[in-house]
Amino acid sequence: MLSMGSVVMGAADVHRAAAFWMRALGYVPRDGDVEDDWTVLVPAEGRGTAVSLGLSETPVQEHPRVHLDLYATDQAAEVERLIALGAERVDWDLYGGDCYFVVLADTEGNRFCVIDKS
Repeated sequence: MLSMGSVVMGAADVHRAAAFWMRALGYVPRDGDVEDDWTVLVPAEGRGTAVSLGLSETPVQEHPRVHLDLYATDQAAEVERLIALGAERVDWDLYGGDCYFVVLADTEGNRFCVIDKS
């Protein structure tokens, strides 16, 4: 049997990416420190899917095949909080009418969605 261990994302600056995701998700480095080329972040309170960040020189994909969906009970407040942490809005060309998600990019340009859970 398999279970989800970690979602891995590339970063040109692992420290900058780790700082963003630690503040965004309330995660901490699994091994106590963030390394220059690799780190695994885990929920501070224990259980949950880890986020791993690896040094990468690969360009960010405009329409990535894999991305994070973050669920929010107050989508507008979470989007503004994430922007204040360094995320940027993405001019997403695939929005439909009555869209329930907002596409943002982290400090490394990795796209992710904030889903309106309501």
